[in-house]
Amino acid sequence: MNALGPSLAPHIRSSRTLKKWVAPLAQWYANLMGYRQMGLKYDDLQQEELPEVQRALGRLTQREYYDRVYRMKLAAHQSVLHKPLPKEQWMSAKEDVRYLKPHIVNVLEEDTERAAWDALSVQRK
Repeated sequence: MNALGPSLAPHIRSSRTLKKWVAPLAQWYANLMGYRQMGLKYDDLQQEELPEVQRALGRLTQREYYDRVYRMKLAAHQSVLHKPLPKEQWMSAKEDVRYLKPHIVNVLEEDTERAAWDALSVQRK
């Protein structure tokens, strides 16, 4: 199992009917989770202990990394206060973009390529 886990998203996006029914439910569930009310993005919830995520975090720009740390500190502070941020500071669905996923995908692709090269056997003629 990798850091991203299994996903039905490509199958759902390929079907207009499924997308029509599942997209509002997904938005409702994302709002229900409450991470946007704390100022976090979805990728801020990734398990940092996984090696793939550690390597992906190392590939973030300084600005992206600073913004991530700021959001985490802000969410921790609001958690201590036991209340969400004011409504105007909530993360909107448009701002909640997957900034870490492309880096994780690159790390996983590199790992599979490295495994393929490591398993390569040389045959002499």
